Amino acid sequence: MCLIPRYRVQYICGMNCLIIDDNKLARTAMKQLVSHVDQLQVAGECASAIEAYNMLQKEKIDLLLLDIEMPGMNGLELTRNIGKNGPVIIFTTAKKDYAVEAFELHVADYLIKPVTPARFIQAIERAKELQQAGSKEVHDTDNEFIFIRDSGILKRVKLDDILYLEAMGDYVKLHTAQKFHAVHSTLKAIEERLPGARFMRVHRSYIVALDKIDSIEDGAIVIAKNAVPVADAYRAALNSKLNLL
Repeated sequence: MCLIPRYRVQYICGMNCLIIDDNKLARTAMKQLVSHVDQLQVAGECASAIEAYNMLQKEKIDLLLLDIEMPGMNGLELTRNIGKNGPVIIFTTAKKDYAVEAFELHVADYLIKPVTPARFIQAIERAKELQQAGSKEVHDTDNEFIFIRDSGILKRVKLDDILYLEAMGDYVKLHTAQKFHAVHSTLKAIEERLPGARFMRVHRSYIVALDKIDSIEDGAIVIAKNAVPVADAYRAALNSKLNLL
């Protein structure tokens, strides 16, 4: 059953949220977390995604605290049905399996139960940032990001911070100006998730950020004083991308 307070309050400076979980104890735990955050109010709670979908057709909700695995429609399906102009979404789930798929839907965060107060507050801050931007999707290219799993931890990395990617056996090293992240993946899998207009494969073991190229010397790309090899098979496509005269 979907529970809605009889009296609605307009939250001028804060956010109202809808808790969606088929487990009553999980909803209670989430309400307790919400109660400790200033300017965050529970607008209602639903035991299924279908009930939540129906409520969203009638109520203005800022944030969904959304479980994924539920009978009938699951949380991922609800997110797709809501579309881009719906509330900001934070997934709350007991499993890590859906993290990649979830972040492809541009959710604010992905919380693994049981959720600690510190981790919850961090997620709410991200949700506020997206709400203030006026959309679940951040269109400013400086703020576009991907989530990676580095040493078992999900980390957000801005696309604009990436210099190049390097295949290293079963891992890919994602290089930024400050450090590199080791991601357990193939270079091809990551390449498919990067915008082709900004990143290009130049070697079987390397992908570069085109706007980070400083120069091309002796058949190698120089990025932040690092030399990245260019294979002959990719040279013509690279020249085309760079609009060489």
